[in-house]
Amino acid sequence: MLTAMRRLPGMMAGLRWALLALLAATLAACTTTPKPIEGASADAFSRIGRFAITVNEEGGKQNAVQGGFSWSDDGRRYVLDLTNPLGSTEARVEGRPGAASLTKADGTRLEANNPDALAEEALGSSMPVSGLRDWLRGKLPADPQASEVTRDDLGRPTAFEQGGWRANLSRYDNLGPQMLVLQRQEPGRRIMVRLVVNQP
Repeated sequence: MLTAMRRLPGMMAGLRWALLALLAATLAACTTTPKPIEGASADAFSRIGRFAITVNEEGGKQNAVQGGFSWSDDGRRYVLDLTNPLGSTEARVEGRPGAASLTKADGTRLEANNPDALAEEALGSSMPVSGLRDWLRGKLPADPQASEVTRDDLGRPTAFEQGGWRANLSRYDNLGPQMLVLQRQEPGRRIMVRLVVNQP
Protein backbone atom coordinates (compact mmCIF):
# COMPACT_ATOMS: atom_id res chain seq x y z
CA MET A 1 0.00 0.00 0.00
CA LEU A 2 2.80 2.44 0.96
CA THR A 3 4.68 1.60 -2.25
CA ALA A 4 1.57 2.28 -4.32
CA MET A 5 1.09 5.65 -2.60
CA ARG A 6 4.72 6.59 -3.30
CA ARG A 7 4.15 5.86 -6.99
CA LEU A 8 0.96 7.93 -7.12
CA PRO A 9 2.62 11.40 -7.63
CA GLY A 10 4.68 10.04 -10.53
CA MET A 11 1.64 8.42 -12.09
CA MET A 12 -0.36 11.66 -11.72
CA ALA A 13 2.44 13.67 -13.37
CA GLY A 14 2.52 11.20 -16.25
CA LEU A 15 -1.26 11.42 -16.59
CA ARG A 16 -1.09 15.24 -16.64
CA TRP A 17 1.48 15.17 -19.46
CA ALA A 18 -0.63 12.67 -21.42
CA LEU A 19 -3.71 14.88 -21.04
CA LEU A 20 -1.76 17.99 -22.12
CA ALA A 21 -0.45 16.14 -25.18
CA LEU A 22 -3.98 15.00 -26.03
CA LEU A 23 -5.30 18.56 -25.62
CA ALA A 24 -2.56 19.97 -27.86
CA ALA A 25 -3.29 17.36 -30.53
CA THR A 26 -7.03 18.06 -30.34
CA LEU A 27 -6.58 21.82 -30.65
CA ALA A 28 -4.16 21.43 -33.54
CA ALA A 29 -6.72 19.25 -35.32
CA CYS A 30 -9.39 21.95 -34.96
CA THR A 31 -7.93 24.22 -37.62
CA THR A 32 -10.73 25.99 -39.45
CA THR A 33 -11.11 26.33 -43.18
CA PRO A 34 -9.32 29.45 -44.42
CA LYS A 35 -11.56 32.34 -45.42
CA PRO A 36 -11.80 32.69 -49.19
CA ILE A 37 -9.92 35.68 -50.53
CA GLU A 38 -12.37 38.49 -51.18
CA GLY A 39 -13.32 38.68 -54.84
CA ALA A 40 -11.79 35.26 -55.52
CA SER A 41 -12.20 33.81 -59.00
CA ALA A 42 -13.42 30.37 -60.00
CA ASP A 43 -9.72 29.42 -59.92
CA ALA A 44 -9.66 29.84 -56.11
CA PHE A 45 -7.79 27.11 -54.27
CA SER A 46 -7.24 26.30 -50.60
CA ARG A 47 -5.50 23.63 -48.52
CA ILE A 48 -5.17 23.01 -44.77
CA GLY A 49 -2.71 20.76 -43.02
CA ARG A 50 0.35 20.34 -40.86
CA PHE A 51 4.00 21.14 -41.48
CA ALA A 52 7.28 20.07 -39.91
CA ILE A 53 10.68 21.56 -40.67
CA THR A 54 13.86 19.78 -39.59
CA VAL A 55 17.30 21.33 -39.96
CA ASN A 56 20.34 19.07 -39.54
CA GLU A 57 23.54 21.04 -39.00
CA GLU A 58 26.97 19.73 -40.04
CA GLY A 59 28.09 19.45 -36.40
CA GLY A 60 25.20 17.09 -35.60
CA LYS A 61 22.89 19.70 -34.08
CA GLN A 62 19.23 19.36 -35.09
CA ASN A 63 16.52 22.03 -34.95
CA ALA A 64 12.85 21.39 -35.61
CA VAL A 65 9.68 23.44 -35.82
CA GLN A 66 6.17 22.20 -36.50
CA GLY A 67 2.63 23.43 -36.61
CA GLY A 68 -0.30 23.91 -38.95
CA PHE A 69 -0.78 25.78 -42.19
CA SER A 70 -3.67 27.05 -44.26
CA TRP A 71 -3.26 28.19 -47.84
CA SER A 72 -5.76 30.32 -49.79
CA ASP A 73 -5.07 31.32 -53.39
CA ASP A 74 -7.29 33.05 -55.94
CA GLY A 75 -4.80 32.75 -58.80
CA ARG A 76 -3.61 36.35 -58.33
CA ARG A 77 -3.02 36.61 -54.61
CA TYR A 78 -2.34 34.02 -51.92
CA VAL A 79 -2.40 33.92 -48.13
CA LEU A 80 -0.39 31.42 -46.08
CA ASP A 81 -1.18 31.22 -42.35
CA LEU A 82 1.29 29.39 -40.11
CA THR A 83 0.05 28.24 -36.71
CA ASN A 84 1.75 26.75 -33.67
CA PRO A 85 0.84 23.24 -32.40
CA LEU A 86 -1.97 24.74 -30.28
CA GLY A 87 -3.57 26.36 -33.34
CA SER A 88 -2.66 30.02 -32.67
CA THR A 89 -1.55 31.94 -35.76
CA GLU A 90 2.16 32.76 -35.55
CA ALA A 91 2.56 34.41 -38.94
CA ARG A 92 0.70 35.28 -42.12
CA VAL A 93 2.44 35.54 -45.48
CA GLU A 94 0.51 37.33 -48.23
CA GLY A 95 1.73 37.54 -51.78
CA ARG A 96 0.95 38.80 -55.25
CA PRO A 97 3.16 39.20 -58.33
CA GLY A 98 6.31 41.09 -57.32
CA ALA A 99 5.38 41.69 -53.68
CA ALA A 100 4.94 39.80 -50.43
CA SER A 101 4.30 40.70 -46.80
CA LEU A 102 4.68 38.95 -43.48
CA THR A 103 2.59 39.79 -40.42
CA LYS A 104 3.73 38.20 -37.14
CA ALA A 105 1.51 37.40 -34.17
CA ASP A 106 2.77 40.53 -32.36
CA GLY A 107 1.63 42.74 -35.25
CA THR A 108 5.10 43.27 -36.73
CA ARG A 109 4.87 43.59 -40.52
CA LEU A 110 7.65 43.04 -43.03
CA GLU A 111 7.56 43.43 -46.81
CA ALA A 112 9.74 42.04 -49.59
CA ASN A 113 9.50 40.87 -53.17
CA ASN A 114 10.47 37.35 -52.11
CA PRO A 115 7.95 35.34 -50.02
CA ASP A 116 10.54 32.63 -49.27
CA ALA A 117 12.70 35.13 -47.36
CA LEU A 118 9.69 36.26 -45.35
CA ALA A 119 8.75 32.68 -44.42
CA GLU A 120 12.33 32.09 -43.31
CA GLU A 121 12.07 35.20 -41.13
CA ALA A 122 8.93 33.76 -39.50
CA LEU A 123 10.17 30.19 -39.04
CA GLY A 124 13.92 30.61 -38.73
CA SER A 125 14.42 28.20 -41.62
CA SER A 126 13.84 27.99 -45.37
CA MET A 127 10.39 27.19 -46.72
CA PRO A 128 9.68 27.39 -50.48
CA VAL A 129 6.47 29.47 -50.44
CA SER A 130 6.90 30.48 -54.10
CA GLY A 131 7.14 26.83 -55.17
CA LEU A 132 4.23 25.74 -52.97
CA ARG A 133 1.85 27.88 -54.99
CA ASP A 134 2.10 25.35 -57.82
CA TRP A 135 3.30 22.24 -55.99
CA LEU A 136 0.19 22.12 -53.78
CA ARG A 137 -1.83 21.87 -57.00
CA GLY A 138 0.44 19.13 -58.37
CA LYS A 139 1.93 21.47 -60.99
CA LEU A 140 5.45 22.59 -61.86
CA PRO A 141 6.04 26.32 -62.41
CA ALA A 142 7.83 27.21 -65.64
CA ASP A 143 10.59 29.16 -63.87
CA PRO A 144 12.98 27.95 -62.68
CA GLN A 145 12.85 24.85 -64.85
CA ALA A 146 12.38 21.56 -63.01
CA SER A 147 14.78 18.69 -63.58
CA GLU A 148 14.80 14.93 -62.92
CA VAL A 149 11.01 14.89 -63.11
CA THR A 150 9.18 11.60 -62.55
CA ARG A 151 5.42 11.24 -62.96
CA ASP A 152 2.73 8.76 -62.00
CA ASP A 153 0.44 6.90 -64.43
CA LEU A 154 -1.84 9.95 -64.63
CA GLY A 155 1.03 12.28 -65.56
CA ARG A 156 1.17 14.00 -62.17
CA PRO A 157 4.64 14.92 -60.86
CA THR A 158 5.84 12.68 -58.02
CA ALA A 159 9.52 13.67 -57.75
CA PHE A 160 11.66 16.49 -59.15
CA GLU A 161 14.28 19.12 -58.40
CA GLN A 162 13.35 22.78 -58.69
CA GLY A 163 14.67 26.03 -57.25
CA GLY A 164 17.22 24.23 -55.09
CA TRP A 165 14.64 21.85 -53.58
CA ARG A 166 14.27 18.11 -54.09
CA ALA A 167 10.53 17.39 -53.90
CA ASN A 168 8.48 14.22 -53.50
CA LEU A 169 4.70 14.56 -53.96
CA SER A 170 2.27 11.75 -53.13
CA ARG A 171 -1.24 10.78 -51.94
CA TYR A 172 -2.98 12.75 -54.66
CA ASP A 173 -6.65 13.68 -54.43
CA ASN A 174 -8.63 15.66 -57.02
CA LEU A 175 -6.94 18.95 -55.95
CA GLY A 176 -3.32 17.86 -55.71
CA PRO A 177 -0.86 16.00 -53.48
CA GLN A 178 -1.76 15.47 -49.84
CA MET A 179 1.85 14.84 -48.86
CA LEU A 180 4.87 16.91 -49.86
CA VAL A 181 8.40 16.12 -48.68
CA LEU A 182 10.92 18.79 -49.65
CA GLN A 183 14.68 18.70 -49.07
CA ARG A 184 17.35 21.31 -49.57
CA GLN A 185 21.11 21.18 -49.06
CA GLU A 186 22.68 24.46 -47.96
CA PRO A 187 26.24 25.16 -46.81
CA GLY A 188 26.61 23.48 -43.44
CA ARG A 189 23.03 22.23 -43.16
CA ARG A 190 20.31 20.08 -44.70
CA ILE A 191 16.68 21.20 -44.49
CA MET A 192 13.65 18.94 -44.72
CA VAL A 193 10.11 20.31 -44.98
CA ARG A 194 7.18 17.93 -44.67
CA LEU A 195 3.60 19.02 -45.37
CA VAL A 196 0.55 16.83 -44.86
CA VAL A 197 -2.82 18.06 -46.11
CA ASN A 198 -5.71 17.32 -43.75
CA GLN A 199 -8.51 18.85 -45.78
CA PRO A 200 -9.06 20.71 -49.07
